Amino acid sequence: MSLDLGVEIDWSPAFHDFDPMAVVWHGNYLKYLEHARTALLQKFDYDYPQMRDSGYVWPIVDMRLKYVAPIEYGQGLRIRAEIVEYENRLVIDYRIRDAASGRVLTKARSVQVAVEIATREMAYVCPQVLWDKLGVRPQ
Repeated sequence: MSLDLGVEIDWSPAFHDFDPMAVVWHGNYLKYLEHARTALLQKFDYDYPQMRDSGYVWPIVDMRLKYVAPIEYGQGLRIRAEIVEYENRLVIDYRIRDAASGRVLTKARSVQVAVEIATREMAYVCPQVLWDKLGVRPQ
């Protein structure tokens, strides 16, 4: 049995997310990814308040997006966020798809590192609390 380290959410862009060309403005994609990332972290009971309570913050240190096709008004979306690395950093891959056809519209990846709140020092290995929450052992 494989462990599912992903989650999917459905999303419908609001009218104010669109630019004068009638497609979603590129900066709003980050907001959509954040909604998926939050749902993913909530799945493992390690959302931002739980991270803080465990003594760590997890800043994003790298974010990459590939715009494959535009998102148009009225288009339903399905956004998948999946943890693909968790030993030394938290790496999440994303796919934004058209909900009706499944066509990939955007690919993305975020990289987060653990920073101890008390010392403001970066941890070079993810803290045990992350592995416990995910139900995994370091690779």
